[in-house]
Amino acid sequence: MEKSHKKRVLIVDDHPMMRKGLANTIESEPGYEVAFKLEKAEQVLEILENNELDLLLVDISLPGMNGIELVKNVVFRKPEQKIIVISRHEENLYAERALRAGANGYIMKFESAEVILKAVRKVLNGGVYISDAVSDRMLKNSMFGNKNPLKTPMETLSDRELEVFELMGRGKSTSEIAEQLHLTKKTIETYRSRTKEKMGFKNSTEMLIHAVKWLSIESPGEVKK
Repeated sequence: MEKSHKKRVLIVDDHPMMRKGLANTIESEPGYEVAFKLEKAEQVLEILENNELDLLLVDISLPGMNGIELVKNVVFRKPEQKIIVISRHEENLYAERALRAGANGYIMKFESAEVILKAVRKVLNGGVYISDAVSDRMLKNSMFGNKNPLKTPMETLSDRELEVFELMGRGKSTSEIAEQLHLTKKTIETYRSRTKEKMGFKNSTEMLIHAVKWLSIESPGEVKK
């Protein structure tokens, strides 16, 4: 019997219904199969030790290691691995970060099955997939650099500062964030201080309120997850 040559896809998303929906979309396309459906980034790294996969579909907001850090870890281990980040988070804030980390594409979760499959096909064929709006914005960023007037204070945060800010919005204390990110409390306090300064908050309370409000808008139902 002839061996199957289907493209093998791994999905990592901590929402069961989202994993199921993405799997159904991928497997509706002839020649694709979802080999693994996982909920944690750490599970992906274990799977990659003994499995060859054509594509990873990675959510950003994961328990433990987030999607951006996962992309960095995967690319360090397997530089040629194809990865698409798929998230409900704002494109302007995360798409460029995902590509800098080593992803080959970024798509929003609310996109149609047709768009998701279009992105998958393009990346598997060696291309990069981002929306036209993100492409235009990245072009302007490259032209203006850090002085781009279109950049918001949130966009000036580093990947780690943004991660700490999100975890604050989830109700995590400094100690809890330090433990989750395997960093010292002093390091987390430094990230908090930089974020407060960059975003112009008067004090830590104002920053915390803003973090909770931002997360509730970006990811409804995920606060204190």
